[in-house]
Amino acid sequence: MIATDVISGQVKGAPSALPADHIGNGFFGQDILSVRQFDREKLDYIYRVADEMRSLVKRFGKANLLDGKILANLFYEPSTRTSSSFQAAMLRLGGRSISINEVHYSSVTKGESLPDTVRTLESYCDLTVLRHPVTGSAELAARYARKPLINAGDGTGEHPTQALLDIYTVENDLGRLDGLKVAMMGDLKYGRTVHSLTRLLSLYETELYFVSPEILRMPDEILGEVRASGHNYTELRDVDEIIGEIDVLYITRVQKERFEDPAQYDEVKGCYVVDPALMAHAKSDMILMHPLPRVYEIAMEVDDDPRAAYFRQMENGMYIRMALLAAVLGKA
Repeated sequence: MIATDVISGQVKGAPSALPADHIGNGFFGQDILSVRQFDREKLDYIYRVADEMRSLVKRFGKANLLDGKILANLFYEPSTRTSSSFQAAMLRLGGRSISINEVHYSSVTKGESLPDTVRTLESYCDLTVLRHPVTGSAELAARYARKPLINAGDGTGEHPTQALLDIYTVENDLGRLDGLKVAMMGDLKYGRTVHSLTRLLSLYETELYFVSPEILRMPDEILGEVRASGHNYTELRDVDEIIGEIDVLYITRVQKERFEDPAQYDEVKGCYVVDPALMAHAKSDMILMHPLPRVYEIAMEVDDDPRAAYFRQMENGMYIRMALLAAVLGKA
């Protein structure tokens, strides 16, 4: 099981005399590698803790829950929001962080393997956050790690903490998840954020719409999981067909770095743009979301629209990551 230490079978970080089920929150010592680890009960727990973290930050700025704890932030790909929000989350909880955001300045350039790098860093820390360009890298690293590891994005695979903050934002903004119509638009093939988000939304009674060019459609594996969960979905090319019906529009950047053929990227890079004209046809309480960074997808004029939720998403990311850090390290 990915939630246990593959060498000893014990929950990572748990004292040998303390059984795993003694920890009440179900997250203590766990790796967070995939949204498949979550059900509605676990999501509700994390969201309640995130609410407490929000109140803590607003009232006091920080706490000492993780005083003496150290986080290793290991990023093989560029990151602004995920990397800095994990660091901020650790600092807000009274801990410290070791950040390696430019792996070409590390021993990786000498040929060091990912498992060895992770095992080195955990000699100095209590938890590792990993972003890596290869799908499945987080699970590989976790197999060798003896301390908890959180997946901060692995190639085109998953980005579980992003999906958690996305669902949290929807619930905060709209007050519910069941009964919503959610459209995801843009790069659905390579977008790990929408892969994880689709899996989580399948836990709720939602109607799903996937809007993309043919070459960027949602992978068959994800669509199969949606069908297996008992949900229907609709694939389409033009968001105009549904813009007046949906409750959430989640748009993603077409990721140039994922294309082997630059000409193919040029064909689709500006295929979808959200501007005031499109928003004029949307429901008055629809919310517009984006994992960021944006390039062409959302006109700056939309930022002042109260339905633009992407900066609220960004802030919520810190509270969710505070909740996860506290839970995994046994302080929630």
